[in-house]
Amino acid sequence: MSSVPAQTSAADVITVSVPLGDRAYDILVGRGLIETAGSRIAALGARAAAIVTDEHVGPLYAQGLSHALAANGLRTSLTTLPSGEATKSYASLEQVCDAVLEARIERGDLVVALGGGVIGDLAGFAAAVVRRGVRFVQVPTTLLSQVDSSVGGKTGINSRHGKNLVGAFHQPSLVLADTALLDTLPLREMRAGYAEVAKYGLIDDARFFAWCEAHWNGIFDGGRERDEAVAQSCRAKAAVVVRDEHETGDRALLNLGHTFGHALERITRYDSTRLVHGEGVAIGLALAFRFSASLGLCPSSDAERVEAHLKSVGLPTRLSHVPGGCGTVDELLDAMAQDKKVKGGSLTFILARGIGQSFIAPGIEAEKVRAFLTSEIDASSP
Repeated sequence: MSSVPAQTSAADVITVSVPLGDRAYDILVGRGLIETAGSRIAALGARAAAIVTDEHVGPLYAQGLSHALAANGLRTSLTTLPSGEATKSYASLEQVCDAVLEARIERGDLVVALGGGVIGDLAGFAAAVVRRGVRFVQVPTTLLSQVDSSVGGKTGINSRHGKNLVGAFHQPSLVLADTALLDTLPLREMRAGYAEVAKYGLIDDARFFAWCEAHWNGIFDGGRERDEAVAQSCRAKAAVVVRDEHETGDRALLNLGHTFGHALERITRYDSTRLVHGEGVAIGLALAFRFSASLGLCPSSDAERVEAHLKSVGLPTRLSHVPGGCGTVDELLDAMAQDKKVKGGSLTFILARGIGQSFIAPGIEAEKVRAFLTSEIDASSP
């Protein structure tokens, strides 16, 4: 990958295909895609579309998208929900399902998720269960949702027991990743999304991680580097999803950093003023590499390199970086016990032998995790 001129047009669209047989779909990446969303979505052949968005994104883009769909012959409806992780709830799921039914959306019609990961996960889950499954389109509006949650068909809501524990696999019919929408994204949200970009390099592509180290400023500035980073992230995720759609094997690698990250989100009660998902992932990535180093699996220099890069971007990397505290070791272990990768009560981690050399490590002894977390908390103490 290489740096290219920052200016692009809507015609410079990168297509990433997800070949899943009769559930295959395309991810389109480029600047200005929202301007052609009406015709692209209409081309899927639906007669109606139920748009689901939030109070932040809706006022910016929902009316324009609704008008564009109507101009292309689709009957539309709009449901607007509060912003934030708390919206991924049973109550919101009921609201969206009722709205989709009230809009008389049939199986051949569409639910359109216009927003970040929360809206995409929630609207996708509603699409999966209404009428036992209707089609849906992802129009992700954050970096995190463009490179991660909008791709692969994982949908769901949170429970008081943990994050994303209630959901379904339901593939979208189309993903439109308009990278120009990220121009006005708050810096904190860009950084949070970038943690997922870096993750793909750390899993199995050391060259991509090195490219990110060299070009992350271009991703933030909105140059062609941003389009390439989003597309490459989508290619990486699509390749894993095609191999393991329902996360029975290799797909668990995509959770690098997430066992720690999800535990921290649960401890902070999904309070985005304290911690957003990508920040939890960033801390989790650094912890996963330091844990791997502590077990003698990974060179300490690689763990240091990962932490240095995340810090250079402005991301947290330590338990002490969680505002309001990260909880006790027992609280962290209890939160991890609800992780979806737990099997037979044993903890499964995604660990690494080096940058770009991650692997699934089942049956990690709880006492080793306890000792590592104790050392991390002790190291953070004044």
